[in-house]
Amino acid sequence: MKRTFILILLVITGFTACKKDANETAYDKSYKVWQSFKTESKNSYSYTVNAGSVFGYGSETKITVQNGVVVGRDFLSYTLEQNPNSAPTKKIREQWQEDKTSLGQHNSGAALLTLDQIYQKAKTEWLAADKKKNTIYFETQNNGMISGASYAPNGCQDDCSIGISISEIKAL
Repeated sequence: MKRTFILILLVITGFTACKKDANETAYDKSYKVWQSFKTESKNSYSYTVNAGSVFGYGSETKITVQNGVVVGRDFLSYTLEQNPNSAPTKKIREQWQEDKTSLGQHNSGAALLTLDQIYQKAKTEWLAADKKKNTIYFETQNNGMISGASYAPNGCQDDCSIGISISEIKAL
């Protein structure tokens, strides 16, 4: 009886350890891909952050980084208009561009972060959320680099995810 209990305990511990390692491995693998891309691109790249709502609103912010420093931010927000015979179209609500001299002048748009800062924030905030109270997400759809890191409170229905969604990362 005692041996059976110990065996069951070891099996359960093994399964939970594998699950934790799998999540950490996904982040670690992605971080290694990012480090390689960062070196190859000489730390000069752009990435696009997407935000959306189930209510038909959305935005795209393109952040440009040169030599590890944010030097530009382009923003577009829109509503989706439904068309009966074709795909929805974007109706522009707001659009602007910032360069080195005007960075941070607008309140809307994604934060002025480098991908190093995003990976750090993903590790320490979004992926570190309480797993008992939240569902945690991590995706690597950008050639192995981060495409999504977020958490959503359990039971939340609409638009309550906290984190980031990145649709594109490319070298300059």
